[in-house]
Amino acid sequence: VIGARVPLRRSGRELSGRCPFHEEKTPSFTVSPQKQFYHCFGCGAHGTAIGFLMALDRLDFREAVAELAQRAGMTLPREADSANAASGPPLAPLYEVLAAASTFYQQQLRRHPAAAAAIDYLKQRGLDGTTAARFHMGFAADEWDNLKRALAPRYGEELLRRAGLLTGDEDRRSYDRFRGRILFPIEDRRGRVIGFGGRIVGTGEPKYLNSPETPVFHKGRELYGLPNVLAHARQPDALLVVEGYMDVVMLAQHGIDSAVAVLGTALTVEHLKTVFRLTPRVILCFDGDNAGRRAAERAVDTALPELTDGRELRLLFLPQGEDPDSLVRRVGKEAFLALASEATPVSHYLLRRLESQVDLGSAEGRARLSALAQPLLEKMPAATFRDLLADEIGRLVGRSVPAAVPARRPTTKTNTAGTPRPSLVRRAILLLAHYPQLAAQIGPPEALETIDRPGMDVLRRLLLAIGGLAQPRLDRLIELWRDTNDGTTLSRILASSELVPDTPAQAAAELRQIGTDLASQAQRTQLGALLRDTSPSQLDPQQKAQVLALLNRHRKNPI
Repeated sequence: VIGARVPLRRSGRELSGRCPFHEEKTPSFTVSPQKQFYHCFGCGAHGTAIGFLMALDRLDFREAVAELAQRAGMTLPREADSANAASGPPLAPLYEVLAAASTFYQQQLRRHPAAAAAIDYLKQRGLDGTTAARFHMGFAADEWDNLKRALAPRYGEELLRRAGLLTGDEDRRSYDRFRGRILFPIEDRRGRVIGFGGRIVGTGEPKYLNSPETPVFHKGRELYGLPNVLAHARQPDALLVVEGYMDVVMLAQHGIDSAVAVLGTALTVEHLKTVFRLTPRVILCFDGDNAGRRAAERAVDTALPELTDGRELRLLFLPQGEDPDSLVRRVGKEAFLALASEATPVSHYLLRRLESQVDLGSAEGRARLSALAQPLLEKMPAATFRDLLADEIGRLVGRSVPAAVPARRPTTKTNTAGTPRPSLVRRAILLLAHYPQLAAQIGPPEALETIDRPGMDVLRRLLLAIGGLAQPRLDRLIELWRDTNDGTTLSRILASSELVPDTPAQAAAELRQIGTDLASQAQRTQLGALLRDTSPSQLDPQQKAQVLALLNRHRKNPI
């Protein structure tokens, strides 16, 4: 899978090449056929074949699995529409008929006599033909069956209905869904047409009409303009999320190819997951009126669970009466980008929002601010950003504000040279991830129950996960824990620059030593518990024997 996209050369037991995820002159990207795992020592990118396709081709998990299954000649079971529904029909015909419809609409914009009014409207909006062609814009004449007559003989009415191109009662005559409209094809990240947005020519309601939900189109998941962004930057520095089709198109015409639009719906968690897969920096654009501020409040509440460390969310409020389309035409690219660079960080927005709801001059107001902040903090993942925001709120309140359940961070030790080295637990997790077949070397999970060290809960769950795998392997662990808190912890450890032994024998020896050290830690904990509240003279014979046994074991295996 990777060798087809990245030139690789044999380097010992592994393969190496230049990383496809960042620019580099010296190869630092390695692929392990044995572990089914790739890792870049330059940028820290790592994962499995599934993760590689997700990162390089911007696929979601299911799309990546489907791509791999197709290569392997496997047929995947499909999600049923209901508990009793059978597997759905294949999706390829839907993509084909939607592509044919897009081509038809583009031809109509150039050839249909009634398209003159649509072209005049686009010119009045400042759109040029090159940009319209780049976004594959089209036209649907105000006729009941223009598209139907063109495509139904080849594809059949039922497929056109399933694609959302025809409407009408099931028992009556069907007709074209889009009529008298300028059409914006909605494409997925791979450039496949999945639906359409139609803007009416002239007056009428609704002004904008989208395709209905279909097996390939889900309005709350897709973003308009995504293929244009990826065509200009595989990993954009930032993404601007706007509201309308024309906002995206006009920004692109002015050289701003980093904008995507939600499809007539509020920002969803799925939208946020998509944009944060592409870039760590996202700017949400809102009108400066009251409606825009209400939309911003809803969007921020939705975004809070996605604000992990390393992600930056900003809010751009436009001048009253402006949208990105009108503003970029009025002020130009540079001024628009300058305004976007001053977008409000989400932390500043949250603090202002909280302050506006209370009287900080009174104790009651400060107490209320703390109460209002708590549910917002609890939505956020346990990370440094949440802790820092809690500190800022605490300064306003005049006392510390708990950031929900505090995150436990792995500790590090320092060797005699003064350089940090990883904790025993962190090192054990790293070694077991790479060599899960050696789990027995560190002992059973229940033997570690009495040890209270940062990360021990993750190590115990890792041992249990390995025990549940028929074929313990690094790639299977990564996919087992995908999109979980433990998976995030494991990814952070795997992305470090720590070296891993080349052979299982070396790893086994190190794991045995870690197991011994951790057992000694457990013995010290037990010994401390026995002697904490009782002097040696007050111990009964059984307790004395237990203390002596623990002391003897500790002398043999000191930490």
